[in-house]
Amino acid sequence: MSHSGMAAHLRRLLYDAQQRHGIAHEMSEMRPAEVTSHSAHPVAIRIMHWIGAYAILCMILSGWQIYDASPILPFVFPRWMTLGGWLGGAIAWHLFAMWLLVLDGLCYLAYGLISGHFRSELLPVGPRAVARDLVAALRFRLVHTLGHYNAVQRLLYLGAMALGVLMVVSGLAIWKPVQLSWLTALLGGYPAARVVHFILMGLMVAFLVVHVVLVALFPRTLLSMTIGLPRRPDAEVRL
Repeated sequence: MSHSGMAAHLRRLLYDAQQRHGIAHEMSEMRPAEVTSHSAHPVAIRIMHWIGAYAILCMILSGWQIYDASPILPFVFPRWMTLGGWLGGAIAWHLFAMWLLVLDGLCYLAYGLISGHFRSELLPVGPRAVARDLVAALRFRLVHTLGHYNAVQRLLYLGAMALGVLMVVSGLAIWKPVQLSWLTALLGGYPAARVVHFILMGLMVAFLVVHVVLVALFPRTLLSMTIGLPRRPDAEVRL
C-alpha cells in the first residue's frame, strides 16, 4: 500500500472511530432521559395526601364518639372504633382534625392551581369518558398507569374533595348553630344538619373503602405514594 493510500486508510479509521464515539456519547446522554422520568406522585402531593388521610381518619373516629353521645339512629359505634374516650375529648380531636384538614386543603388548592395539577391530572371529566372507563373497568379491560387518573378516578377524587368541603361546612353549622344560624337554617335546622353531616360521613367512609380496595389491587400505588416511584409509560396493568 502506498504512503498516500495508507494515510487515507488511517483517516478513514479515525473518522469511523469518531463516529462511533459520537453515537455512543449521544446514547449515553439519552439513557438518563429514557430511564429517569417525573415522579408519579410528587413530594408535595405525597405529604398533603397523608396529612389529609390522617385528618379525615381522626375526624371520622372522633365523630363516631360524638355521635354515640346522642345517637340519631338506633345503634352506636363500639368504643374501640372511636377516638377521644368521652364527649369532650372527642370534640377536641374533631376540631383539631377539622382545622388540620382545612389547612391541608388550602395548601392542596394552592398547589393544584399554581402547579397545574388540577388541569393536567383531574380535568376534564366528561360523562362520556366516565361511562367509557366505567364499562372498561366492569369488563376488566381498564388500563391503569401509575400516576395517571382515568375518568372514573377523576370523578371519585373530585367527589371526595367536595365531600370534604361539605363535611366541614355542615360540621360548622352543628358546632356554631347560633353564630352561624344562617348556615344551620340553610341545611334545614340543627337536627337536619346533623343528619346531613352523618350522611356525608358515610359517603366518605364508602369512598375510603373503595380507595383501599383499589390500592390493594395495585400495591405499587401505595409504594409510590409513600416513597415515590417514577412515572413509567410501560408500567401499565389492567383491571
